[in-house]
Amino acid sequence: MSEPAESFTDEEYAFLRHVRFGELPARVRPEERLASIETDTRPDRPDPVGGESERHLRAGG
Repeated sequence: MSEPAESFTDEEYAFLRHVRFGELPARVRPEERLASIETDTRPDRPDPVGGESERHLRAGG
């Protein structure tokens, strides 16, 4: 009743991936990478007030 499953070759799988997802973006070289810099919180935003239970009450849960 059931027919055997057809198996694809590696080249066929590569073609199907290309059709589905397209080209990959160019690789980012190490000299093109930027270092991340940790910053402080924004000065225009107040510090969070209250504990976890108060945050749950404000969120309604």
